[in-house]
Amino acid sequence: MKYALEYYEKVKVYMDKVIETESANIMKAADVVAHHIKEDKIVYAYGPGGHSNLASQELFFRAGGLMHVSAILDEGTLLSGGALRSMAIERTPGYGKIVLHDYGLQTGDLLIIINAYGINAATIDAALEAKRLGVKTIGVSSKQHALDTPEGHPARHPSKQNLHDVVDLAIDSKVDVGDAVIEIENLEQKVGAVSTFVNAFILNSIAMEATAKLVEQGIQPPIWKSGNATGGDEWNNQFISHFKHKIRKL
Repeated sequence: MKYALEYYEKVKVYMDKVIETESANIMKAADVVAHHIKEDKIVYAYGPGGHSNLASQELFFRAGGLMHVSAILDEGTLLSGGALRSMAIERTPGYGKIVLHDYGLQTGDLLIIINAYGINAATIDAALEAKRLGVKTIGVSSKQHALDTPEGHPARHPSKQNLHDVVDLAIDSKVDVGDAVIEIENLEQKVGAVSTFVNAFILNSIAMEATAKLVEQGIQPPIWKSGNATGGDEWNNQFISHFKHKIRKL
């Protein structure tokens, strides 16, 4: 368990960094999310990139999660459609703009964009189009990774912009270039990626803090209960009709 224990310690280091430097931004994001839910508005989450899609799914239809979240699960960049295809599409200029219009985002909506590196074309196009539409944006990405990636890298958006420079509120995941953090002797490439852990921590922190803010105001936001828990289906069914027509993938 040598490497598993080292991995465990590394993941904790990233969580500590987020707490030390991003707590204020997480609380700002929680305020925005709470405000939208108080007005019974849907919060959209988009992770335009292979494994960044996991982050949007972390917020969606999750036991203990907010029911007001709609994950933008576009088949183009999901790995289930083919990993190499996913990478090619996330690098295609204009694609993110098409996805936003397909989901019908409009002025006054809230979009959380999650991308481990914050540089690909789909990510930047989604952020830029959201701004043009008057959609408020929260970005979760690694500032250092973006800054350390050359402008000429093929994954970059043609404008060479970074997600953290485009969104209204940026939260830094602190993920280092390459994502993987563990070195094994006599192996050239590192193993053990951390971005999924860090993204999930940040997003669940936002959701929990937003929930607490609502409760403090006397509001009981609808929260998903596991369908595998006793009474889960009965609990969730109280709210399904309210959200079914609002959330595409529900």
